[in-house]
Amino acid sequence: MAILFFLPASSTTPISFKPREGSSTKQNLARTHQWRQTISACLTSTSETTLAKDDLLGLISGEDRGLKTEGNPSKRSKIIKAIDAMAVLGKDSVTTGSSLSATWRMLWTTEKEQLFIIKNAYLFGTQTGDVLQVIDVERGLLNNVITFPPDGVFFVRSNIEAASSQRVNFRFTSAVLRGKNWEFPLPPFGQGWFESVYLDDEIRVVRDIRGDYLVVDRAPYHWKE
Repeated sequence: MAILFFLPASSTTPISFKPREGSSTKQNLARTHQWRQTISACLTSTSETTLAKDDLLGLISGEDRGLKTEGNPSKRSKIIKAIDAMAVLGKDSVTTGSSLSATWRMLWTTEKEQLFIIKNAYLFGTQTGDVLQVIDVERGLLNNVITFPPDGVFFVRSNIEAASSQRVNFRFTSAVLRGKNWEFPLPPFGQGWFESVYLDDEIRVVRDIRGDYLVVDRAPYHWKE
């Protein structure tokens, strides 16, 4: 590229200077090419993630948190395949750090116990509200929560500990069934692990020790006992 230098106003003759293409220029060109390749790779990765995420969310939409999927093996297979695709995209990420701390709201699951409660809450004259996982990594705590608006809630307290970059071990410590003016404690039961195979600012995709799957989003509120 030629660089033009103009003489003072009394002269109308431009002087053209063209730098020699030395090693510095070649290095700059190489760095520019590398930068463009990096940007292109990032854009491609982002596009793939967006498509895979949209595919998963589209598949679970309208599935009534998994109730409709129970009787549809074909749809279940498609959803699990989409979850596996998300796991590939998230395989090198760390999902057991501070970003795991949140009130997570269930969008879809294969967990039979939770689906049973959701389906049969009407037998107790109520209906199931939000189903939550409330995680505090720093304090090593997890609450599994099922709400029954306006005042009912069932929650299970757990202690958690990161076992790897994506796996968390948990041990249940107690359970509580609570109404407006009453509370019924239950004994602790069970332990296991879950893996957050994908996590971003909006959703988290999980599989656990029993081979169940869970898709949650970040709730627009923070649940407290």
